[in-house]
Amino acid sequence: MELLTIGAFAKASRLSPKALRLYDELGLLTPARVDPDTGYRRYAPEQLEQARLVAWLRRLGMPLARIRRVCAMEPGEAAGEIRAYWARVEADTAARRDLAAFLVDHLTGKDPTMSRTTAPLALRYAALSDTGRVRASNQDTAYAGSRLLAVADGYGTRGAPASAAAVDALRSLESETVPAGDLLNALEDALGRAEQAVHGVASPGGDDAGTTLTAMLWTGSQLALVHIGDSRVHLLHDGQLFQITHDHTIVQSLIDEGRLTPEEAASHPQRSLLMRALGRGADSTPDLRLHDARAGDRYLLCSDGLSTAVAAGDVHRVLADTPEPEAAVRELVGLANASGGPDNVSCVVADVVAQA
Repeated sequence: MELLTIGAFAKASRLSPKALRLYDELGLLTPARVDPDTGYRRYAPEQLEQARLVAWLRRLGMPLARIRRVCAMEPGEAAGEIRAYWARVEADTAARRDLAAFLVDHLTGKDPTMSRTTAPLALRYAALSDTGRVRASNQDTAYAGSRLLAVADGYGTRGAPASAAAVDALRSLESETVPAGDLLNALEDALGRAEQAVHGVASPGGDDAGTTLTAMLWTGSQLALVHIGDSRVHLLHDGQLFQITHDHTIVQSLIDEGRLTPEEAASHPQRSLLMRALGRGADSTPDLRLHDARAGDRYLLCSDGLSTAVAAGDVHRVLADTPEPEAAVRELVGLANASGGPDNVSCVVADVVAQA
């Protein structure tokens, strides 16, 4: 079959000659023939399918290095890789959307510290942490105050002091006056202090201390969230329960990529392996976002000792049917222990209420 000139191939594939030359140099789309004297490139018609795939993937914004991997895969595997890439794009877009909304409010003069309701709001809260039925010690830390809610789940031989140090590093936010435009910056700065505190409790030269950290800072009409690891935040709103954090674990990434179902993940042998945490050598990139506070909403912060032991339906029932936060945290911890208590379990329950 007659080879196509670079001009004809560019027109058929909707890639410019300049792009084709670049992809040749990168080994991504090598011409069928290159004239040894003129260097003129010619392409086989059967290369059009790969060229069009490259063009479509570039329109998705996929990096060239990843496109090269996709093009070397079998169709089924390539489809999975594209699905995984797009799941990550959507997650990153959601995080940027939250930040953009915050910046728009700030720059247009909306003050997140001013209540958007006719009545001022407050928090009613309780926290409880328990060793469980199997572990020898409790490496969790749970904290609830008038402005700060936090859960940390330590790991390693120094996990208990690591989780305590991380939460202690945030407690200064309880008494600080943070300007509306600096809320996320203040949380990110506090997370940096928490990371240094965790490093400080590790054994000299060791990497035996680390922790998850999930916290919410009350601002008057909003709750600012910082999250890293696999502790979780749930929101009970109008009777419906929503998980508003995303686990930073190996199995969650496999779910996102379509390689595992949630049911398969529940019994996966690596379900506890973290992709992000506070600790030496760990990826400490946090999720940061703001949530509008509404009277009647209830928040649950919990370590994975609850989520891995107690069914979501039971958590929903307790949160919906138990009016007092103190009673709710006791019942949730009790359910985890009644299910065998395989891990430390920590819960913080906070209600947004209208002040009298």
